[in-house]
Amino acid sequence: MNNNINILYFINENEDSFLAAFKSPEFRLRRANQLADLTTIAENFSLSELNSTILIEVNAESLQSTVHAAKSIKNNWYTRNLAIIFILSENDPQIIKTALELGINDCYVNPIPYEDLKERITFLNTFAILKSKISNAPALLEKDYKIPLLKRAIDILISASALIFLSPILIIVAILIKLDSKGSVFYTSKRVGTGYRIFDFYKFRTMRTDADKEVSTLIQNNQYGNSAFFKLKNDPRVTKLGNFLRNTSIDELPQLLNVLKGEMCLVGNRPLPLYEAELLTTNEWSTRFLGPAGLTGLWQVTKRGKKDMSEIERKELDNYYAANFSLAMDVKIILQTFPALIQKEKV
Repeated sequence: MNNNINILYFINENEDSFLAAFKSPEFRLRRANQLADLTTIAENFSLSELNSTILIEVNAESLQSTVHAAKSIKNNWYTRNLAIIFILSENDPQIIKTALELGINDCYVNPIPYEDLKERITFLNTFAILKSKISNAPALLEKDYKIPLLKRAIDILISASALIFLSPILIIVAILIKLDSKGSVFYTSKRVGTGYRIFDFYKFRTMRTDADKEVSTLIQNNQYGNSAFFKLKNDPRVTKLGNFLRNTSIDELPQLLNVLKGEMCLVGNRPLPLYEAELLTTNEWSTRFLGPAGLTGLWQVTKRGKKDMSEIERKELDNYYAANFSLAMDVKIILQTFPALIQKEKV
């Protein structure tokens, strides 16, 4: 992920002071000559550039066109999580109310407190520095999580032993994947784990190689609705072999490498894709990132594959584990994991 913060802006009245305030290496500025250009510019950013903020200067006359541009960005799967901030020429309650209804991240009124604005942008777009001093930052993230020594020792012992013992199965599965469909054996993606740390997450490939490109057309079928989590029932992108690997959880076995490397634990909260984790930075839900990231966890053994699983329940289970996990709880979850491996639903 790029360390620089990309700022897409449509600012006229305050442009000179804005350019002077953001004249530093950590910010990359890109101007839109008109509101409609913002949508095009945003869509040209790749998923690896989620650390982007859109600043829009708005007044009563431009409110309608601004709303249209903001909705275009929010309704696009690839750009919906980009941070958007309104710059108001005056304190207009109607504009602020509209911004809240649209899900705009923040509103600033002239004169603009640029130092505060830069801190806010940094908070919204950079996982690595959530320890900033701004009041919006979750207080619990002021401390780094460290895996208890005994828990880490158990993780190393079990993951290393499992990789050796399961190596014949891993080799057979790799061959079958190659025979079943074109593409690589493994699927690697960026995930956010403990303390919002980002790492490469390993799985056996269960989908077609172009699966990620189809997300925007399938989002309306999201199992969780309009939420931070994205999961499909009877996902059409999954291969025939992939269905078997998923229903038996064999596709998760390569994550034993993540455990061995210390990026995950055997038991913990599931690490999330960047676009999901970006939506869970509030005080209420960021608690889940204070516990270990895991191969299996509390929500998997209690709710996985069940029709009545809601987004709120999953978040609450993650928060509960982060606040209350222990070795005794881990043992109980591991024992409950084996019957939960065979899913009842194709999700």
